[in-house]
Amino acid sequence: MFSALLLLAACGSSGADGSASDGATAPAAARTRTLTIAAYTTPREAYGTAILPAFAKEWKARTGEDVTFEESYQGSGAQARAVKEGFEADVVALSLDPDVKVIEDAGLITHDWRAGAQGGIVTRSIAVIAVRPGNPKNIADWTDLARPDVDVLTPNVRTSGGAMWNVLAIWGAGLRGHAGVAAGDEAGATGLLRGVLGRVSVMDKGARESIVNFEKGVGDAAITYENEVLVAKKEGKQMDYVAPPSTILIENPVAVVDAYAKKHGNEELAAAFVAFLHTPESQRAFAEYGLRPVDPALAPAGLPQPADLFTVADLGGWDAVKPKVFEKGGAYDQAATAPR
Repeated sequence: MFSALLLLAACGSSGADGSASDGATAPAAARTRTLTIAAYTTPREAYGTAILPAFAKEWKARTGEDVTFEESYQGSGAQARAVKEGFEADVVALSLDPDVKVIEDAGLITHDWRAGAQGGIVTRSIAVIAVRPGNPKNIADWTDLARPDVDVLTPNVRTSGGAMWNVLAIWGAGLRGHAGVAAGDEAGATGLLRGVLGRVSVMDKGARESIVNFEKGVGDAAITYENEVLVAKKEGKQMDYVAPPSTILIENPVAVVDAYAKKHGNEELAAAFVAFLHTPESQRAFAEYGLRPVDPALAPAGLPQPADLFTVADLGGWDAVKPKVFEKGGAYDQAATAPR
């Protein structure tokens, strides 16, 4: 489940017999620290390729200590439950606020993680529709996903934060008076969601698994994070995407897991890592892998700007939205149909 990504070892120059070549006593080996990170699937490349090596280099220069990383990537909801149930992550980087709250409510996060930079949010994205090259089905909005000639992919809301964002993008667009629904019409918004879910052919555990299935040729469209498509295109995969006129701004939180960081003696290290994620260096790395930086000044040029880009706060906030949409009997349950 975990992969050791990086080991930077400090060593002195030595002769054939292992003694210091200049006759001096060889320096003691630098202390090595291990930081365990539990993340949702989407930013795997940004962390593994760019951010973790950069932080290790910065920490080494600052403290003289080497850092290795244990990483776990899976659907955000599943990841939150794993940490709650004993996976001892020092830091969680998840898809949405309620998943961090699961860990917080278990007593494992004891500080006010929202009081930090950007309210604890480290990256942003938008919910979009991945389509085949050239958009052969002429998909332009959420309503097109309910057509009988379109097979749709989206992850499972019970395991994936990305799936919850997808549902909120559709339901919220309807509630705000888009996609053929009158503003404020909750029943109409649920009906819009029902039509889309009725065309879902595969529900994977996480956003990454869903887009990988789409890459393999499954389905005509996939509801996903914008950055998933941008990463796939960066790797040479053949797909395009459509940003509906009304969609949600995805906000991804990060937090130190106090109980585990303290247990591992990693409180300072974990806090430094979270702070590093907000630096321009890290934010540019996130942008390189398709995520939208929390600092708009660092956002790449040319990203689509939907006419109605709304937030969870615009829908009443997570405390209102989660029971209304995702708890038993909520809009999702009312709209859900069994995959064909």
